[in-house]
Amino acid sequence: MVTIEKFEVRNRWTSLVQFTAEITCAPDATIGVKLGLAVGWACKSGADLSGADLSGADLRGAVLRGAVLRGAVLRGADLRNADLSGADLRNAVLRGAVLRGAVLRGADLRGADLSGADLRNADLSGADLRDADLSGADLSGADLRDFPIKIENIHQRVYEAASAPQALNMGTWHYCDTTHCRAGWVTTLAGDGGKALEWVMGTAAAAALIYQASDPSLERVPNFYCGDAEALEDMKRMAEAEAARVAA
Repeated sequence: MVTIEKFEVRNRWTSLVQFTAEITCAPDATIGVKLGLAVGWACKSGADLSGADLSGADLRGAVLRGAVLRGAVLRGADLRNADLSGADLRNAVLRGAVLRGAVLRGADLRGADLSGADLRNADLSGADLRDADLSGADLSGADLRDFPIKIENIHQRVYEAASAPQALNMGTWHYCDTTHCRAGWVTTLAGDGGKALEWVMGTAAAAALIYQASDPSLERVPNFYCGDAEALEDMKRMAEAEAARVAA
């Protein structure tokens, strides 16, 4: 037996209703299941769920292509095998979303905009992050078991390489064998494993995961889209901090 129920999705900040759906579910369906069904309908109708409170939503296997979830709270949500990809590889907007503790195991996040997202303690094992933008994302404590590639003293090595004359060009991932952007230097310094990961995932996503695996204490993934001067200054700051920790 199933019931038809009116369900509301509310904004995390204002508590105002952002989307209302009539969902068909079992009488004993959990709030997470109901919320997941409502989100599915919202995405199908093209609704903007920016800032929505979707904590604990059951979105296993959900097709959320084109979802606009900028700044949404998906803390503890179950997104196993969910499809958050987009045909143009820029459709899934999760910029600044809170995915702390979310289960993204096996999720399709190709081309997703996860810049500035809170992914602390998220389960990303087996997730497809090809061409995803993780700039500024917090991956501390995230499950990256499938990304074991590491660079020892990564910040010092990247800064040493990128600060050489004509070695940095933030306008392109790779300019030549001796000139790369910041992310390009990370994948290059990671050797054959880094190159393979870059081929599979794209430069930005590969570099973000190598950074996090190499320095689990990293609070935010660096910005891979800024200018040369800003990038070099940030690399220098991180290299000096790392050197101080090593010497302590």
